[in-house]
Amino acid sequence: ASETRPWFQGARLTAWELLQDRIPVTVITDSAAGYLMKSARVQWVVVGADRIAANGDITNKIGTYQLAITARHHGIGFMVAAPTSTIDRSIDSGDAIPIEQRADDEILGSSSTRIAPADCRAWNPVFDITPAEMIDLIVTESGIVERPDRAKIQALFTS
Repeated sequence: ASETRPWFQGARLTAWELLQDRIPVTVITDSAAGYLMKSARVQWVVVGADRIAANGDITNKIGTYQLAITARHHGIGFMVAAPTSTIDRSIDSGDAIPIEQRADDEILGSSSTRIAPADCRAWNPVFDITPAEMIDLIVTESGIVERPDRAKIQALFTS
């Protein structure tokens, strides 16, 4: 599980949830993921989704897009595990999903201690968009969508 900066959800929440299900977990830094994939010790990258558009694009925590790119480069499967409630068929594509920007201080410091130089600014998007063409599987409680597209997403709701 990657640590997921700046709030460490991967280290705090994902790792805890995996252990609750008796799934062994090792936490890595976000920036170590590419090197781990290169080592050929990864078969699948599994991520969640905060929102899935009608065409299968996903919005998830910042860094998901670069995980998809890196997985594709190394021939590793990329899976999204999410409930159907995250699918928003009124959103045509990920391009229509607004990306929240958060305060500089979330990434310029740790707790109440600033670690970056005083005149340094930060760009702090919380989410990114991963295009459907980079996703191998979307796994939901209603079924699995291979190589998602608009028709396959819609089929989840008509089966």
